[in-house]
Amino acid sequence: MAERRNILAVTLLVALSCAEAQPARKVPLIGLLLIGSRSESEPMTAAFRQGLRDLGYVEGQNIAVESRWADLPQRLSDLATDLVTGKVDIIVTQGTPAAQAAKRATSTIPIVMATSGDPVRIGLVGSLARPGGNVTGNSMLATELSGKRLELLKEIIPGVSRIAVLSNPTNPTHALFLRETQAAAKTLGVALQVLEVRGPDDFERAFQAATIGRAGALLVLEDPVLTAHRTRLANLATKSRLPALYGLSGFAEAGGLAHYGPSLPEGFRRAAVYVVKILRGAKPGDLPIEQASKFELVINLKTAKAIGLTIPPSLLLRADQSERQPLPNPAVELTRFARRSPQRSPHRPVGQER
Repeated sequence: MAERRNILAVTLLVALSCAEAQPARKVPLIGLLLIGSRSESEPMTAAFRQGLRDLGYVEGQNIAVESRWADLPQRLSDLATDLVTGKVDIIVTQGTPAAQAAKRATSTIPIVMATSGDPVRIGLVGSLARPGGNVTGNSMLATELSGKRLELLKEIIPGVSRIAVLSNPTNPTHALFLRETQAAAKTLGVALQVLEVRGPDDFERAFQAATIGRAGALLVLEDPVLTAHRTRLANLATKSRLPALYGLSGFAEAGGLAHYGPSLPEGFRRAAVYVVKILRGAKPGDLPIEQASKFELVINLKTAKAIGLTIPPSLLLRADQSERQPLPNPAVELTRFARRSPQRSPHRPVGQER
């Protein structure tokens, strides 16, 4: 009997020893490479974490997230290298410059673009349908919106004949946007004044140039640097009493007059879908790039009043097709409506249209 107890005790000790020797299950580590401050990025990172939760991945339980913020694009390369050194499993990027920095830092760690311009034209992927390599995600390039944005500005400010365009010459997609915008301006009979800004140090000078050039309105192109400083840009536009339309979501909530374009938080929510697919075994090069197909127009009525602008009833009637959105700041009144691109159903990858 004693011998049997000894055998059982030894067996139990061996079992416990083996259990202790088993390595703990590795929690996937996701790196976020962002432009701007923590507070400005909060709507995007919150959408990303919610997207993960919707798919069963809860931070602190079965997944971990490390974020890096660059105040300027020049810092992205160092931060991307930092994430690679930290042995993240996947890098999620905001904007084309961040995706480029991550690609330079690694050719093996999967990279998911939450937002980007034209990844094919700048060489990040081989094609939208079959990216190849280690990069996939969302493209928010929608140059066909250039004409629509100018039309909206002409509707908001009837009779406007000169529109300033805020562009970042270091953004590889802006040359294409400017060509499309110039073509649309010619058709609509308006003159463009292109204002180049590489960072926040150029903002004051650009608005002074718009005032000297007698611009009647301002169009701000999609760019992660400009988006990161959207509150300051909105304040400068209001101070200059310059009606401004912005190319990405979040600007109207930050005090800008209006924005029309893809939703940044939606891009990050969709990035979570890519991340989970990769964690479950999919190769990034086999996952088609998705193009933005849902665009929203949001008008800040408080800002319109501040610059002495009356929004035409035709726009307000269209906006009233959906309810006003509750906001953390009750002093900001927005009118919002969303449209889907007629060319593409939501989140359908290019090459799979029906």
